[in-house]
Amino acid sequence: MQKKWKIMITIFTLVFIAIVGARTAAENKDKKFISVATASTGGTYYPIGVGMANVWSSHLKGEKIQASGQSSAGSIENIELLRDGEAQLAILQGLISSQAYAGNGSFEGKRYEDLRTISMLWPNVEHFVLMNDKMETGTIEDIKGTGFSVGPQASGTEQSTVVMMEGLGLTKKDISPEYLGYSDTVSAMRDGRLDGGSLPAGIPISAVTDMYASNVKASILEVTDEQLESINAVSDTWYRYVIPAGTYPRVDKDISTIAQPNLLSTTKEIDEETIYILTKALYENLDEMYEVHSSAKEMTLETALDGVSVPLHAGAYKYFKEAGLDIPENLIPPEAK
Repeated sequence: MQKKWKIMITIFTLVFIAIVGARTAAENKDKKFISVATASTGGTYYPIGVGMANVWSSHLKGEKIQASGQSSAGSIENIELLRDGEAQLAILQGLISSQAYAGNGSFEGKRYEDLRTISMLWPNVEHFVLMNDKMETGTIEDIKGTGFSVGPQASGTEQSTVVMMEGLGLTKKDISPEYLGYSDTVSAMRDGRLDGGSLPAGIPISAVTDMYASNVKASILEVTDEQLESINAVSDTWYRYVIPAGTYPRVDKDISTIAQPNLLSTTKEIDEETIYILTKALYENLDEMYEVHSSAKEMTLETALDGVSVPLHAGAYKYFKEAGLDIPENLIPPEAK
């Protein structure tokens, strides 16, 4: 009798699993699964990617959109995830996006012509900090001949700093390079072991706040229009950004620097309607994104195209046209011309 009951329970269990499996398969049959490649879980890319996915899954149930954030090694891997179809969307550093589309830098011989932009999300604001006694012009050219941290080796900070230096006609041979993180850079400056460093991020940066608050005799260098033009001649990635007075302790004037964008990107293989409704839902629910992370508060319709150099996806182009944005010729998708 006991054996008979065990057999019956096993049969019922298998039937239940089969029914649930069939129901799940039926429910998922028409769903569109969207994976957003981000970066490591400890950074900013991941929570913002997950936040966008939650907005889409919540507001696009009627369109059967199911989105999720996917951790990764960052921008360079995200390009390969898009290329291999393992992610449908990705957050990318502006420089990496430009290099992938043009087939230069890290993507020499591996151009990704199918890459498309959805929107600028938030800016990486360039903070070249330098001890005051090393400053001459007050601009980023003053780093020549100094002990300067370009960021950790093989980091996005190092890569973008080297490109900016190239725009100034400088190489690492023109400085005494160090490879430090943000807090370590400021500590080394405080101890007199370093003249300055490159610290790009969304404002305010805690290490820079600490630099001013602890009275390190250093300042953020400015970037002239001519310097910006020369840097963009190397890689058309940066745009003008003004750090407002009061952002950092005892800094009572605006600081004219530059920023590169963090972008939401995709591939032209994703259909126009899907990207259109994703873009529309994102911009119609920015209040929810602002609750996700402080950097997300930089996301506005007015800044959606700031620093973008890779053409828009046709779906994003359609939405921004409807929203009344003035779209530069170089951002119009080749598919829409």
